[in-house]
Amino acid sequence: MAMRSPRPIQMEQVRRRLERWRRTRAYPRAPIPDSLWADAVALARQHGLYETARALPIHYGALKQHRDAADRTAVPRQRSRFVEFTPIGASAGGDCVIEIVGPLASVRIRVHGMGLPDLARLSRVIAGVDA
Repeated sequence: MAMRSPRPIQMEQVRRRLERWRRTRAYPRAPIPDSLWADAVALARQHGLYETARALPIHYGALKQHRDAADRTAVPRQRSRFVEFTPIGASAGGDCVIEIVGPLASVRIRVHGMGLPDLARLSRVIAGVDA
């Protein structure tokens, strides 16, 4: 599907474009253009599938399929596979195991002799927050 501009999409504007396309389409069963589907999917993300399908009006199931297809083809955020961490200074602390479970993966980290500042910085690095 085509890339869309970041400007907000108005429901009424898309409904009018869809009506105009329906009046001027080449034949009765012509498929809705990708640009209209992209706008409908964007609206569904803002307002929900049911409300969008009802307001435009378009078939709920078709809108859901287009939204799901757009979600599958979205470029996933690039994730690092390895993070090197250098401790700030040696600490007399004991061993510790940090386990982070997420929807796509889980991570188990065993650390030896780290202080609280080091663990806080490590947590920010893992979470992707500026350290």
